[in-house]
Amino acid sequence: MLKIDDLDPDGVKIVINWDKMVVTASVFIPCVNTEEAKRQVKRITAEKDWQVDMKVVIEDNILGLRVWRIT
Repeated sequence: MLKIDDLDPDGVKIVINWDKMVVTASVFIPCVNTEEAKRQVKRITAEKDWQVDMKVVIEDNILGLRVWRIT
């Protein structure tokens, strides 16, 4: 069961501890559907009134989304 802050861009639950994410921290979200991941991250961070920067990246041969907290 998904909680309000969980992601599932590819149908697989991804849990991120958003409460521990400080300004300038980043997190890598492995996924194929990067556009859906962006949409979900925007929804979650808007509720927290955060600004983030996002970039589609390949890290260790894994496609995903890197998210940086700006505010």
